[in-house]
Amino acid sequence: MRVVFVHGACVRDGSWWWHRTAELLQAQGVRSVAPALPSCGEAGLPAGAGGPGLSEDVAAVRQALQDNDEPTVVVAHSYGGIVTAEAAAGVKSVRHLVMVSSYLPEAGQSLSEFGDSSPAPFLDVDPHAGTFGVRPELLVDTFLQDCDPEIQTQAADHLTRQSVHVTGQPVGAAAWQHVPSTYLVCAQDRGTPPHLQREFARRADSVVELDAGHHPFLSRPAEVRDLLLSL
Repeated sequence: MRVVFVHGACVRDGSWWWHRTAELLQAQGVRSVAPALPSCGEAGLPAGAGGPGLSEDVAAVRQALQDNDEPTVVVAHSYGGIVTAEAAAGVKSVRHLVMVSSYLPEAGQSLSEFGDSSPAPFLDVDPHAGTFGVRPELLVDTFLQDCDPEIQTQAADHLTRQSVHVTGQPVGAAAWQHVPSTYLVCAQDRGTPPHLQREFARRADSVVELDAGHHPFLSRPAEVRDLLLSL
């Protein structure tokens, strides 16, 4: 078994965001990888109106999935669930999807359909540059309130601007309709309210709830490890 982690919006260096859980998995002999998402400026091209979007993110994750035929669990966080819905479709090695405070879109749905028409207060949108990002001053209180101070400090260095058009681009497939799925509800999440997560989770095959904030793989890595090993 191996794990492919797909990070959320407006961050870079996925291996850092997942490192606490990945290290615990490695100690149990389970390898993992966290592919870079081009729309976050991780592939050499800057994010923006003319920059990489959802299709490039899908291609990057799909390539990582197809690089190895070992049985694979895909763990998608937040925006990562939008990417995974299409990227994991039809990949035979993918045996389970784990959605963390995330989304299970139908084919043709976009990220914007899971929220209201106005940007969340913790986001800064620059329509001229065609990018959006997390407001640094709101990062900890919104997303990392249950993490260690060291993690909170380091996280600020792993924020980035992302191409805003990813929010309106529809997915071309819905892998969760054909692959077993588990939704991990983060009950203390201040970014994606738990009541919305529970609504999104209705499409998953099973639901697990953890008393954690938006990033349980940083604040409660042992519990996330145990969940993945149970699959």
